[in-house]
Amino acid sequence: MQDSKRWVIAVAAVIMQICLGAVYGWSVFVKPIIAAEHWRLTDVSLNFTLAIVFLGFGTVIGGLWLDRVGPRKVATVAGILYGIGYLVAGFAASRHSLLGLYVGYGVITGLGMGMGYICPVATLVKWFPDMRGLMTGVAVCGYGFGALIMSPFAAWEITHHGIPATFSTLGIVYLIVVVLTAQFYANPPEGWLPAGWQPRTAVAKAATPYTFTVREAMGTWQFYLLFLLLFLNVSAGIMIISQASPMAQQLVGMTVLQAAGMVGVISICNGLGRVFWAWISDHIGRARVYLLLYVIQMAIFFALPHIKDVTLFTVAFAVIGLCYGGGFGTMPSFTADFFGAKYMGGIYGWILLAWGLGAIPSPIMIARVRQDTGSYGPAINVIAIVMLVSVVLPLIARRPSKEQAGVPAVAAGTD
Repeated sequence: MQDSKRWVIAVAAVIMQICLGAVYGWSVFVKPIIAAEHWRLTDVSLNFTLAIVFLGFGTVIGGLWLDRVGPRKVATVAGILYGIGYLVAGFAASRHSLLGLYVGYGVITGLGMGMGYICPVATLVKWFPDMRGLMTGVAVCGYGFGALIMSPFAAWEITHHGIPATFSTLGIVYLIVVVLTAQFYANPPEGWLPAGWQPRTAVAKAATPYTFTVREAMGTWQFYLLFLLLFLNVSAGIMIISQASPMAQQLVGMTVLQAAGMVGVISICNGLGRVFWAWISDHIGRARVYLLLYVIQMAIFFALPHIKDVTLFTVAFAVIGLCYGGGFGTMPSFTADFFGAKYMGGIYGWILLAWGLGAIPSPIMIARVRQDTGSYGPAINVIAIVMLVSVVLPLIARRPSKEQAGVPAVAAGTD
């Protein structure tokens, strides 16, 4: 009974994340909004940055609340906020209010998105200790695919019905679907494990045997290492995602529709990367996966400003999407391996604040550099150098001991 229930929850998690992941299609809105309102690129791009920043705050709020009341209630409230945010954005667009867009799409949608995102992650970690990396990757893969589904629809809807109607339609659909899928969520019974399962792989055996509370986890240096690892990976990928459509048009001369397709390419690879790298991490370890992500991105970013061939450019975007998604797919199991799954909501909620903070510097930087110089190259080179320096971080990752948090060691399941 419990085994079948966990698979139903996994399906609901993917559907919910597809809805929440629509934020990665924001670049489809950029040019139409600028053309309609004559606002600056940096002003319009701030909507995306705000959404990701408040997503980070939403994960903290949702994660801490989830540990107290369970995932169903938190995910339901998240769906309501998420849908209302789109509806407010639609109303603001009809009134030509940039501030209203910031409040609706940036603040309200961002908070709902963060509160919703943490629920399937924290829940599936508890239901799938036997496939921790793979299933946390599955839990967030839908998020990567969200823009793939939303972008072509939004592009068509904007062309035929306008920007306000597009926001409103998305808001109604997302509110209904997210709230419905939330009703399937539940935590497993205390101490539940899959029948006959024992940790046998090297990665599973390396996971902590202890349960850390949120306060205890935040008392270790490893908590801040994981935070920084995610922050850097987010900053690298989200810089490209935030400008994917206009960047493709400028660097290799794609049409508007072709550039919208690039958003789809990143979306597909973002989703696939979450599952692929999370699965790989079950075999080679979480830290080694992060090392590979940094090295691969460093090479791609150094090459990207010099690529003029459409095919090579598409491949580069695909790899960036794979690595960006891989960071999210791997980090939940990384966190659970270090601190245990019991208080995963609160601990991972704080770590996901790195997602929101990571969205601030690089999207603003690339928009400003493009606006001031007419070129994306300098900003891309900066991120390449950051990736080069960052490769040392996965090499020093070590599982924390309970004593590091200043408390006696107590085995998981006994405290």
